[in-house]
Amino acid sequence: MKNKVCLSLILCLLVNLAGYSQSAVFESLSFDSQKLGRKVSYSIYLPSDYNTSKRNYPVLYLLHGYTDNETNWIHMGQMKTIADRAIANEEAVPMIIVMPDAWDTWYVNQYDGKVPYEDMFFEELIPYMEKTYRVRSNQESRAIAGLSMGGYGSFLYSLHHPDMFCACAPLSAAVFDDSVMDTRKAKSHKDLFNRLFGPGDEHWHKNSVEKILSDWDENKLPNIRYYIDCGDKDGLLEGNFQVHQIMRQKNIKHEFRVRSGGHSWTYWRTALPEVLKFVSQTFSRS
Repeated sequence: MKNKVCLSLILCLLVNLAGYSQSAVFESLSFDSQKLGRKVSYSIYLPSDYNTSKRNYPVLYLLHGYTDNETNWIHMGQMKTIADRAIANEEAVPMIIVMPDAWDTWYVNQYDGKVPYEDMFFEELIPYMEKTYRVRSNQESRAIAGLSMGGYGSFLYSLHHPDMFCACAPLSAAVFDDSVMDTRKAKSHKDLFNRLFGPGDEHWHKNSVEKILSDWDENKLPNIRYYIDCGDKDGLLEGNFQVHQIMRQKNIKHEFRVRSGGHSWTYWRTALPEVLKFVSQTFSRS
């Protein structure tokens, strides 16, 4: 009887310890944004030793795509399982992963100032994360990545704020030239893109990845490592290839991957392990 009691106590202790050391994902938390005049939702991944250590962690801001929200990387992208596996296999370092909701903002400041999402991201969201969680606050410990609209957003933020990130990994990024934007403003995304970028090209050019890269001063190249990945059957491949060509001409160091696949979660789930590995290598070098 005593042996059974002891065995039971040992099993309970092991279960509790195992549960205590597991990573955690918290979905759809929020904070009040003064700039947007509303709550901003976010989900967050905390590594397994977060509650048992006192260390501060590097952070990856992981951005969602158009029509998605702060939960899609968790449910569709299997982010927790992939991150757990990568960290356990020592292919990635323990990190905090923040997934904010961006609605249909395309991560930009709306041209008329009504929805300054980018300002909110840098002036409120990042400071809030660094105040609320044990997040390292230096450039060398901060990376950004995203898919589709979020791939565009991550690329744009790295160019608008090159001193904020050490690594950027756009996946199937929604980047395109003026002709494609003109077509989308006239047809497929008429209401959305006219609301965000307004009439003419002025505000669009301030937020065009291709335009910003083309105008970049080659004597002041961004100190950021880039990992660009897009499927060979993805309708956005041409824009990604154009960006790759501009970066080559400007001598901006980057990795460019074209793998078999389309614009789908199947593709992005297979991309995420490499993203985590890539940003971890960058964190480790700092």
